[in-house]
Amino acid sequence: MGSWTIGFDADDTLWHNERFFRVTEDRFAELLASHAEGEGLRARLLEAERRNLGIYGFGIKGFVLSMIETAIDATQGRVPATTLGEILAMGREMLAHPIDLLPQAREAVEAAAREGEVVLITKGDLLDQERKLAQSGLGDLFDAVEIVSDKTPATYLRIFARHGGRHAMMVGNSLKSDVIPALAAGAWGIHVPHGPIWALEAAEPPHDHPRFREIPSLGALPGLIAELGVEP
Repeated sequence: MGSWTIGFDADDTLWHNERFFRVTEDRFAELLASHAEGEGLRARLLEAERRNLGIYGFGIKGFVLSMIETAIDATQGRVPATTLGEILAMGREMLAHPIDLLPQAREAVEAAAREGEVVLITKGDLLDQERKLAQSGLGDLFDAVEIVSDKTPATYLRIFARHGGRHAMMVGNSLKSDVIPALAAGAWGIHVPHGPIWALEAAEPPHDHPRFREIPSLGALPGLIAELGVEP
């Protein structure tokens, strides 16, 4: 088998993440319940997040700022300072939350490392992603870490060219960010579904693409790598 460069997403691929956003969103809806109906408030928050991605990027800090903006909008500027303080406190709780690895995360990265170079490719806030990687205990397994503002075909082309084996693969839970742009860059795209997907990350599986694969969990990755290694 030829040499691989294998990229791993971080959030909700190697450790839990999205569920903390959804729990905080529920708390936010309860906090503003006297000012706005729940589903309407959630829709406003999602629109604020969509609008702010190009300004704040991905991650907890941008989410907190979008909650504050939504609270101000939903109350016509009358949101109490104490409520804003509670929103900020929720953000601090998210940033301080301990890392909870997904099953077989370490084993999957270790198995990939035996096949070539492994690279963590994640988007979001630099400090928060560095914190999570350090707490995960997986940092020593990666040959390189790439924390990017977004995941596009150009992002993957650049990363795989820099860490290039003869074959490239991206493993992640997001079709929109981890799979589809990696396929466009000429790599294999391996989808590992996990939990709820943020609405802004939703996409249709590219089932007809010859380099697309879906596996039920990270435990199936070593077998898949071995299978692909015998293909021409």
